[in-house]
Amino acid sequence: MVPAETGAPAWSWNLLTDVQEMWSYPFMVNAFRAGAVVSVVAAVVGWFVVLRRQTFAAHTVSAVAFPGAAGALLLGVSAVYGYFTLCVAAALVIAALRGGREHEESALTGTVQAFLLASGFLCTALYRGLLEGPQTILFGTFLGITSSQVTVLTAVAAVVLAVLASIGRPLLFASVDPQVAAGRGVPVRALSVVFLVLLGAATAEASQITGTLLVFALMVIPAATAQVLTARPAFSLVLAVLLAFAATWVGLTAAYYSPYPLGFFVTTIAFAGYLLALGWRSLHAALGRRIGTSPAVREVTA
Repeated sequence: MVPAETGAPAWSWNLLTDVQEMWSYPFMVNAFRAGAVVSVVAAVVGWFVVLRRQTFAAHTVSAVAFPGAAGALLLGVSAVYGYFTLCVAAALVIAALRGGREHEESALTGTVQAFLLASGFLCTALYRGLLEGPQTILFGTFLGITSSQVTVLTAVAAVVLAVLASIGRPLLFASVDPQVAAGRGVPVRALSVVFLVLLGAATAEASQITGTLLVFALMVIPAATAQVLTARPAFSLVLAVLLAFAATWVGLTAAYYSPYPLGFFVTTIAFAGYLLALGWRSLHAALGRRIGTSPAVREVTA
């Protein structure tokens, strides 16, 4: 049980003491380790998702993680297998559909997504296990994360990041201007397929922490926030990782002292950062216009 469930004081206002108390539990140490791994992978993959304008594809892959996990539990196997199987399969289906016309691709993808979501709810209705199972799958949890799960997450993250590092430059070129990249001999189609598979693996990984409904937020919001603040690719990518890392660790701390789901806190913190970024950009633009139209500036430039 966590303090919020046993009636213990929620917060002592002594940061060092609170951190030591949280990390005295092995499952919380594993949760912070898993959160660090997941946040880095989700931010890096999500940065390319936002850059490539594939947020609908990311939403679809995250949505089908739910029926994957629910189906695995119904079959009596670990939900991890369901996450990875259906997320990667959905990514491959989307990659196959991208050759068609855009409106047909969107309609077919949305139709399959709706069917799989309905199948997921059917699996949860048929499942006779713990009543908290569907809520855990949908909204995430930090309870019960084992050292072996952290090892699996780290291994998957290493593979995803290694592949992204090897294709990063051509993928960036193909994401910014696919027509010119194709004309220069860049294998745009192959890069798209590989990236979608990486998206499926990253989604399956992050779903185990944030839940299937809110993994989309962790992948997209920090990346979108970073790209609002700066247009420089390297700095934007690093900033997205830092924002995702901060949202995950602060969310874990808040969830530890609260009965509410982890995914809610992670999403709320990330969304607050996005709003602050939009406000900062608007303020900066307004100040720039004001300075540019001031009498002193007009006199100098006249």
